[in-house]
Amino acid sequence: MMNETNAKLSDHPEWIYILRDSYDFYRKISAGGSKKIRSHQRSVRERINKVIKSDAPILERDAQTKPVVKHLKRAMDKGRMERHAPFIRTLGSVMDSLVWEYGYEKVPRGLEKKYAYAELVGPTGPVITDDIILGLVLFAPKCTYPAHAHDGITESYICLSGSVSENDQGVYAPGSLIFNPPEQLHRITVADNEPALLLYAWEGTNEKLANQKMVFTRKGK
Repeated sequence: MMNETNAKLSDHPEWIYILRDSYDFYRKISAGGSKKIRSHQRSVRERINKVIKSDAPILERDAQTKPVVKHLKRAMDKGRMERHAPFIRTLGSVMDSLVWEYGYEKVPRGLEKKYAYAELVGPTGPVITDDIILGLVLFAPKCTYPAHAHDGITESYICLSGSVSENDQGVYAPGSLIFNPPEQLHRITVADNEPALLLYAWEGTNEKLANQKMVFTRKGK
């Protein structure tokens, strides 16, 4: 359920801090020499800046949880040991109001206890915008997130705690950026003993952002 309010971003400094810290992630993390990643980082910053300048509306929703949220405290505690600890602490101030979701009409078998996401900024809020989606993804230890692709959406993850592998091609530790162009098939696996908490950013047309949400377009093997 959504709670209609007249609140604006300027009424909630905690959300301004989250947006500014997200902006800094995409300014400071190296693009590794990739022009595509550098362009994506610039686009994410421009879109975040637009949300801040517009004094976007805040729409409070009734909090919802999922089984994997039992791992959230551990993931947050680990994140507080990293250089982005201030961002983790600010996230802590809004955690009790987040809506954790699956994004699938039918959750793949075994995933319902090992995965959930919570939108922070986007069409469903709490910070309302059609220009970008920012959110959190939480994975339990030993989670395998099935291969999928996004239609018309450029996606990146920033690892906040734990470690993950994508397509079995390298390991991403806290502070790493993972980049997925539109339609690129990708599969995520999580380390055996620790949960992983990631910040994600989606950019695309307003229509794609508003309609796709977290329902992925899957490709055949």
